[in-house]
Amino acid sequence: MKVSAAAVALAFALVLANFADQSHGALQEGFYKRKCNVDVEKIISDIITPLVGQKPWITPALLRMQFHDCFVNGCDASILLDGSSSEKTAIPNRSVRGYDVIDLVKAAIEKSCPGVVSCADVVVMATRDAVAASKGGYYSVPTGRRDGMVSLAENVNLPGPSISVENSAAIFNSKGISAEDMVHLLGGHTVGVAHCSFIKNRLYNFNNTGSTDLTMQTELAVFLKLKCPHTSTVDNTVDLDQGGNSLVIVGEPTSEIVDNSFYKQIVIRRGVLGIDQALALNKLTKDTVNKAAISTNDYFLTKFQQAMVKLGAVEVLTGTQGEIRKSCRAINKS
Repeated sequence: MKVSAAAVALAFALVLANFADQSHGALQEGFYKRKCNVDVEKIISDIITPLVGQKPWITPALLRMQFHDCFVNGCDASILLDGSSSEKTAIPNRSVRGYDVIDLVKAAIEKSCPGVVSCADVVVMATRDAVAASKGGYYSVPTGRRDGMVSLAENVNLPGPSISVENSAAIFNSKGISAEDMVHLLGGHTVGVAHCSFIKNRLYNFNNTGSTDLTMQTELAVFLKLKCPHTSTVDNTVDLDQGGNSLVIVGEPTSEIVDNSFYKQIVIRRGVLGIDQALALNKLTKDTVNKAAISTNDYFLTKFQQAMVKLGAVEVLTGTQGEIRKSCRAINKS
């Protein structure tokens, strides 16, 4: 059977058209270069970089915000929406910070390129710049996300600080993220703090034993008990990365720097959260932890950055899905 050149050309054109439809709206690096007459990413960097220098807490705050956003209905900025029953009101999100930082960035972008850049992309790019400003290195992030229009507290079901490694891995896997990438994402605990209320169980009554979690280094337990007295009514905070913080271990604290110190701590049983310590002990994750601990810092940063890009691609809205919000706190008025 002979096929004419015209038929072949037509079939090829249809294949290209179909491919174009499939790739339309897909995330891509430099998405806004053809859409704005200004460098959107530079605008964000110029705001975030000096802010992190003044307020180092912004980095862990934005890392947490991106994680909490992407794990509920995907990376659609639904966590930013105000409302009496929005995601913000869910118990795990009540301590999320950084909304004002996103507002500041979004307002600056709207002045230069109104109605084009999504809040979902602002969160991802601002987080990237905060990591870079905390010595975590710069990495390219694909953009082109659209903003979601639904935000309900009842949809928030996030893994807690005492979750088992197996259950945590299952949740991450449901989002298309491997156990190895989960370990590298939790390396974000190299910055930031935990409230004492999340660790008092490990310090004073682990699994209703009336004693300290035996997987915690004794010296660390003594140090943390000073920070988190059993009968205190004040919910103090402690660094998640305990590098340099101890009664007997002297060193430069690295809790404001994105580095592999977190892994070096948990391999010697100095993990603060239950899930953090479990990563170093569980057969599913301990090899990944050990490699991150003994490898160069650049090795971890590369793995962390790659995992952050994967996180930023979870269940995204693209093309004509969702909308581009004018204000990150409210859906557009029809």
